[in-house]
Amino acid sequence: MSEQLERLNRLPLRENLRGLEPYGAPQLEVPILLNVNENTHGLPETVHQAIVSSVSAAAVGLNRYPDREFTELRRALSRYLGHGLTAENIWAANGSNEVLQQILQAFGGPGRTLLSFPPTYSMYPLLASGTDTEYVAVPRGADFTLTPEAAAAAVAGTAANVVVLCSPNNPTGTALGLDVVEAAYEAGEASNAIVIVDEAYAEFAHAGTPSALTLLPGRERLIVSRTMSKAFALAGARVGYLAAAPQIADALRLVRLPYHLSAITQATALAALEHADALLANVEDIKTQRDRIVEGLAALGLKPAPSDSNFVFFGGLEDPHAVWQGLLDAGVLIRDVGIPGHLRVTAGTEAETTAFLDGIRALMSSPVS
Repeated sequence: MSEQLERLNRLPLRENLRGLEPYGAPQLEVPILLNVNENTHGLPETVHQAIVSSVSAAAVGLNRYPDREFTELRRALSRYLGHGLTAENIWAANGSNEVLQQILQAFGGPGRTLLSFPPTYSMYPLLASGTDTEYVAVPRGADFTLTPEAAAAAVAGTAANVVVLCSPNNPTGTALGLDVVEAAYEAGEASNAIVIVDEAYAEFAHAGTPSALTLLPGRERLIVSRTMSKAFALAGARVGYLAAAPQIADALRLVRLPYHLSAITQATALAALEHADALLANVEDIKTQRDRIVEGLAALGLKPAPSDSNFVFFGGLEDPHAVWQGLLDAGVLIRDVGIPGHLRVTAGTEAETTAFLDGIRALMSSPVS
């Protein structure tokens, strides 16, 4: 046992937190970082200047608390999402992880369960532990897909209180059909289950891929969560949000901390939303690079999953860690997600994508593969 762990265990830590490790990918200093699904495109200069101006104006009033209802931001987010949503349908917090945490604080907790379908976002079980919610995992199929029948059977069989569906799924990258969401929602009626569709990567989906936002009318237990970290290139600003029936936001007001969204955060998000077109233009370039990666990996005989996100999950590797290390030695950091035979790479700029493809081509022609 490490000295650090021994010190931790001497504290009166909650039992369900003992032995856990904090969330986090390796933070290494290398030229090309393609491991945490960031938007590697810098902010366009017009957006940068707009944020600077907006934050500067907000700084004048930092002696006062911010608008605790972040009313202007909710209005702007509802306009961005469309689908007939209004400010009353919107809630926001410091990243989509805090949004999910608040949902579990309101609807999870002791004696309640969170159901999800791994491999999926590795924060879900940690959020469950942090809110003392039991985490129930029902694995996806061998091809990492999830059918409506399997989702409905899992929801009904576990009588879960909260269900989270990641679409596009992290780490596999593929969007779920709306029939999966509908099946899970209907199966959760008996247990009055909250169903969350985590659409953190929705803006990167292929044209014609429907959003669960279209399913919100008439479904008061359905929540669609989003983030500004990816498409809007605001990972450092920490802005996440959801769309749902107004009573969902009312429930989250019961657990949110006072004035939880700072004036600086609100000002930054508002400026970015005012320039959504410029930011989403970069999304189109990222999608092009993602498709380059899929095609390039397939040409090497590897098995990339179809991706509706800004990353590519790929298999067919005999020794994925050796490939990961070989790329790192070449100055390219990607993600080993711990799934045998697979790795995950973020789609970056054209130059970053080229460096990754060149690096993996070299490795595939060497004994390391």
